[in-house]
Amino acid sequence: MTESARIPLTQLANEAAVSCANCAACCCQLEVMLISDTGVPRRFIAIDDWGGEVMRRLDDGWCAALDRDSMLCSIYEQRPLICREFETASAECLDERRGMPGIYR
Repeated sequence: MTESARIPLTQLANEAAVSCANCAACCCQLEVMLISDTGVPRRFIAIDDWGGEVMRRLDDGWCAALDRDSMLCSIYEQRPLICREFETASAECLDERRGMPGIYR
């Protein structure tokens, strides 16, 4: 077989492409500071130890605005700036996913 007749090798990705459909919302366990007014309803806002506004988290550590049935944000249109900037499949997103191996199969 000649060199030009060989089938080229293709490197497969180690992880499936990240999308909302295969995400367990691990970023929703991060502390989210509210640094701009996006209309977050007051019931989802807490005050941190330094007096700053943050997204309220429930006793289990998850964001209070996370819909536990769908694992989607219940205030998506009013979500904080940091949530808007935290892009799906970004380096930060992938880093958080790696930090929670027990929730991904």
